[in-house]
Amino acid sequence: MKMLPNLDKYTVILASNSPRRHELLTGLGIDYSIKVLPDIEETYPSSMPAAEIPCHLSRQKAAAYSSEMRKDELIITADTIVSCQGTVLGKPTDIVEAKEMLHFLSGKKHEVITGVSLTTTTFQQTFSATTTVYFDALSDEVIDYYVNNFRPFDKAGAYGIQEWIGYMGIKRIEGSYFNVMGLPVQQLFQVLKEID
Repeated sequence: MKMLPNLDKYTVILASNSPRRHELLTGLGIDYSIKVLPDIEETYPSSMPAAEIPCHLSRQKAAAYSSEMRKDELIITADTIVSCQGTVLGKPTDIVEAKEMLHFLSGKKHEVITGVSLTTTTFQQTFSATTTVYFDALSDEVIDYYVNNFRPFDKAGAYGIQEWIGYMGIKRIEGSYFNVMGLPVQQLFQVLKEID
């Protein structure tokens, strides 16, 4: 028995290289394949509010697939950002930037926002999820250990909640844990249930 028989008519494609998103979508029990196009542009207006950026970027990613999308394909695209005190953090480019991001987040609360787009040749549905994360104060020693051993260069805000720094550095969260990992799967499941 399948939980989502309404998806049988679609070939579900996850357009992401993220191992966390692969793990989370697999956990929903959905059959899917992975397809990632190289060099997709990820830009947004500097004046755009942080809450709107992930949805904008998820739609931008989906648009890159439009010219080669088949009628039976359902493409899932997503983007996650971290927003702290009006500053938007994406993925760090190197060790120095990763450490700077963690110093900035240390002892503060921030929002993790993920935008998700479900796209076919005939429709698109986009939603977002926000989780508030409260970090403990992080010492230089803790930050150096984490960045040097876990190298979080593929993670918005330079950390993974499911890694060592999440175990010892996050005091509490308000909202979806899985959203912080990169995919708000509970919300995604509800949206997928409604697809015709």
